[in-house]
Amino acid sequence: MNRAPLFLLYLNVLAIATCGLIYELLAGTLASYLLGDSVTQFSLVIGVYLSALGVGAWLSQYVEEKLARTFIEVELALALVGGASAPLLFVAFAWIDWFRILLFGIVFVIGVLVGLELPLLMRILKEHLDFNDLVSRVLTFDYIGALLASLMFPILLVPYLGLVRTSLVFGILNALVGLWGTYLLRPILSPRGLGAMRGRAVLAIGILVIGIIKSDAITTWSEENMLSGSIVYAEQTPFQRIVVTKNSRGFQLHLNGHLQFNSVDEYRYHESLVHPPMSSIPNPEIVLVLGGGDGLAVREILKYETVKAVTLVDIDPAITNLANRLPPMKELNHHAYDDNRVTVVNRDAFMWISECRQQFDAVIIDFPDPNGFAIGKLYTSRFFRMLSDRMKDDAVLSIQCTSPLVAPKSYWCVLQTMESVGFTVLPYRVSVPTFGVWGFGLARARNQPLDRPVLSDIDELRFLNKEVMSDLFDLPADMSRVETEVNQLNNQVLVRYYESEWNVQP
Repeated sequence: MNRAPLFLLYLNVLAIATCGLIYELLAGTLASYLLGDSVTQFSLVIGVYLSALGVGAWLSQYVEEKLARTFIEVELALALVGGASAPLLFVAFAWIDWFRILLFGIVFVIGVLVGLELPLLMRILKEHLDFNDLVSRVLTFDYIGALLASLMFPILLVPYLGLVRTSLVFGILNALVGLWGTYLLRPILSPRGLGAMRGRAVLAIGILVIGIIKSDAITTWSEENMLSGSIVYAEQTPFQRIVVTKNSRGFQLHLNGHLQFNSVDEYRYHESLVHPPMSSIPNPEIVLVLGGGDGLAVREILKYETVKAVTLVDIDPAITNLANRLPPMKELNHHAYDDNRVTVVNRDAFMWISECRQQFDAVIIDFPDPNGFAIGKLYTSRFFRMLSDRMKDDAVLSIQCTSPLVAPKSYWCVLQTMESVGFTVLPYRVSVPTFGVWGFGLARARNQPLDRPVLSDIDELRFLNKEVMSDLFDLPADMSRVETEVNQLNNQVLVRYYESEWNVQP
């Protein structure tokens, strides 16, 4: 075998490593997206995949004949199993109770197939290279493939193809490698059955191409079953999956499968989030909103005539753009982004607050729940310490802190973390029919005293009045304080609390 075919075989190693890691990343992302327990699920996916690689490598010793044919057949099997993995998991989630078994079963099978391939290729190559060259070159291309997959997955594949198309595209790549192998390895393949093998490769490619053509329909049908509503808008961004659904009770926004609001009762949540801090300040003028890219918190802030400037910081421009162009969302937020007092900044709040030097009268924090480390860092002592430096002496802050009834450790961890860096905190809660009991914190920095607020005279409120706002701060006995650790960057204990308390079974 001359140098050109040898190099082409190394490219096969590159493709195998890239595809294998892409399938693993897809499974981990889907596990986090569908099951919600991101840290545990991703860890389990990695563990199952790595152990399956070892099983595949062990099984390769029993392939004693027809190495090239076996390699190609394994490649075609991987094309179908790996390529179909994401659409199959999307469809299955809404219909079967044993979803976790299916998920980890698919991960295991993919790992075994990938684990089989590399030893088979090394044995094919061993007649043409000495052992040191063989191992070093194969491992070099293997690691380069892993690097390519790690870079392409978050930067190119998920944002531009989505999870389902990525899975199918890499299945086609595997099938093409198998088809290519029938020509590249022809000198050591038996002519018998070669045509049938090529036919299977073409058939696999055809099936996966049909999957790509139907991928939007598969994703829409699956998400409508998962989210219980017809989809009116869906987009995969570099940061998250955005889905807007509609049913008889209004329309809903979902981020990565997690419901953010229901238009029928969101006013209860947003009035309770915004008006306690705004009513605690005589004449709020400069207001900061962190998160809340839907513009609903901004809508409430703009009801105060004294407000001169609102800065909203949300990492995903797709959310703020959607809130400003999708008619039902724009109507719901009262065209908040058309107000010239509002400035939108699309950056990571942690990085932005570390660089900001402006001082604010009020801060409204409407981050998603801390279901992963990327969001959990926004609830750490480090973040709150930086934030306190951006608040005027009499400034007041409010923050959503998940449910004190369902997730008491998560709720009190946020508040105790704030207290650990000098905030005076008042806990409060509200009942939102779509979500149940939801918790908030009202806070003032630098140990400044803080009293229960009295609602300002604001028109257009649908839920709050002076009596109701006072009642928000009366927590029943089953929501009493529980002691927790402080959430720090180096431990992210809040994410662990949250995943434990909100662990939802499929």
